[in-house]
Amino acid sequence: MARPKTHDEGLRRTLLDRAAGLVFDAGVAALSLRRLAAAADTSTTAVYSLFGNKAGLLDSLYQEAARRFAARLATVAMSDDPVEDIVALGIAYRDYALGEPHLYTIMFAHRTGEEDAEDAADNEAAKTIEPLVAAVVRGQAAGRLADVPAELIALSCWGVAHGLVSIELTGRVPSGLDVAAGYEQALRAMVIGWGHPIGW
Repeated sequence: MARPKTHDEGLRRTLLDRAAGLVFDAGVAALSLRRLAAAADTSTTAVYSLFGNKAGLLDSLYQEAARRFAARLATVAMSDDPVEDIVALGIAYRDYALGEPHLYTIMFAHRTGEEDAEDAADNEAAKTIEPLVAAVVRGQAAGRLADVPAELIALSCWGVAHGLVSIELTGRVPSGLDVAAGYEQALRAMVIGWGHPIGW
């Protein structure tokens, strides 16, 4: 009879989730394989078996965060209205961040590891903006967005989403302001702004 596989995908996902929580709470420097193993009720051998070392764990963590983020954005069905699609992607951005704040934060945290592995993780993260760029290109083709590099418009919309979500996640919202209530409005204002010729 074959021995049961204990270092499986289920344990891998558990370790990544626990690692994300530890990094979110105390930063990358505070993450150790021993501490992670204890938090996941497993052995350091299991962690080494699945990730090799701390650098491998961190790079897997970044890639997993980007993969789940991309999967959430992929659930947004594209319509005949590219401007509405941009707003819908912005709403999905916030949904992911609030639903998985630990992993969301990981994507923007500083790290040091193996250069090739970091490049792979960075490439995975960079791909997450592609649906937004594609929606912008469609908006430009329809004459609804300014004739500038599509990446510039996409990055501007992404920046509004990231900024507001980051403020909301930290809870450091100025008194009297409701980030959640104004989020979609802010996204729409940004997109509408890009609908005018530059220099209007």
